[in-house]
Amino acid sequence: MFVRSLLAMSLSCILANVAFAAPTTEQPLNPKKIAGSVQDPIDPLAIERPASSVTAQPASSVAAQPASSVVAQAASEPQVNTGAASVVSQKLENTSDSTTSKTAAPTAKVSWTLDSMNNAEWPEGLPKGQLPAYARAHVMLNNAHASPGAIDGSNGKNTLKAIASFQQMNGITPTGQLTKETWDALVAKQTKPAYVEYTLTDADFKGPYADSIPSDYALQAKMKGLYYTRVTEMLGEKFHMDEAFLKKLNPTATFKKPGEKIIVANVRNDLPEDIHLIVAHKGARQLYLFNSNNQMIASFPATIGSTDTPSPTGTYKVVGVAKNPWYSYSPSNFVQGKNLKPLSLPPGPNAPVGNIWIGLSKKSFGIHGTPNPSLISKTASHGCIRLTNWDANDLGAKVRSGVTVKFLE
Repeated sequence: MFVRSLLAMSLSCILANVAFAAPTTEQPLNPKKIAGSVQDPIDPLAIERPASSVTAQPASSVAAQPASSVVAQAASEPQVNTGAASVVSQKLENTSDSTTSKTAAPTAKVSWTLDSMNNAEWPEGLPKGQLPAYARAHVMLNNAHASPGAIDGSNGKNTLKAIASFQQMNGITPTGQLTKETWDALVAKQTKPAYVEYTLTDADFKGPYADSIPSDYALQAKMKGLYYTRVTEMLGEKFHMDEAFLKKLNPTATFKKPGEKIIVANVRNDLPEDIHLIVAHKGARQLYLFNSNNQMIASFPATIGSTDTPSPTGTYKVVGVAKNPWYSYSPSNFVQGKNLKPLSLPPGPNAPVGNIWIGLSKKSFGIHGTPNPSLISKTASHGCIRLTNWDANDLGAKVRSGVTVKFLE
């Protein structure tokens, strides 16, 4: 039932509710002025909980509330096109959602070269699997602000949702299918090659790096920082890539010396201005950004709550941004391991909330990064909105105080 209703809400319900726009009183945030540590949300990792535990609203309940009835609540706001969200939900039925990039194309051996990916074309009847065409599409979607999450060259649900968002933002009927019309629209926006050759530098190896990150918070609290543990982990986040896919593109690379050349995704790290409304859709496991004209301008796959400890409902405001925050663990919220005393964990990309925290007006809830980017939208959280570190940092650099964050089922 969840699969059937995933994007029926993702577009029709979300877009129907964009009438709840934020007031025009946003003020720029200055992350440097946000002091102190971040109080722990309810078990921000919780990656052991399967995504199926997320409560999904039946598709029939979406149909019970026409878009017109919601938009009518704010007649001064421009109406929006709800799109063919029901068609998208049907496509999700046959879309896998694996947490790794092991899916192989059902045909001959794939050549993963700059030429094969940068010049990949849209073929009629594009098969499922891990293919250069999807690898190119991922980068083009990323650069068009329809994030597919960790770029892995495969056609999972994060890919389908990114395609549907791109279609909605560009006046194409949102189906989630990589049609010829959608492919041509993506290519038309491409101003640079999707993949480039990158030369490893001294700075890439300078770190700091940690030998490992223990799972026990008490041990993490004793570390100087929750740093990356290896160069490939850092490079994966730098270029928005699944770490296993990065290694697949560079099978002969050692990743151990400056001067070594590797193939990486040629990605952007900026968002449009005028973020006016953020919609966190629990059923779709997506975060949608709208401007002051109620136009969708970006989307990210997200991990949002579970049935046991759900994300909040209703509407809140962005109140602050903290980069590289310290993390204050409290056993009164949840018990991690045998830790029955409060702990203060150092910052870093492998911290429980990643390397950025976007606080909301509801205490202990926020939008944050993750130490496990390839699991985004494929597992459940215990309350907060979890994005990849790069998507969270992208949002944190542009979001303003007072921006509305609306949670939808």
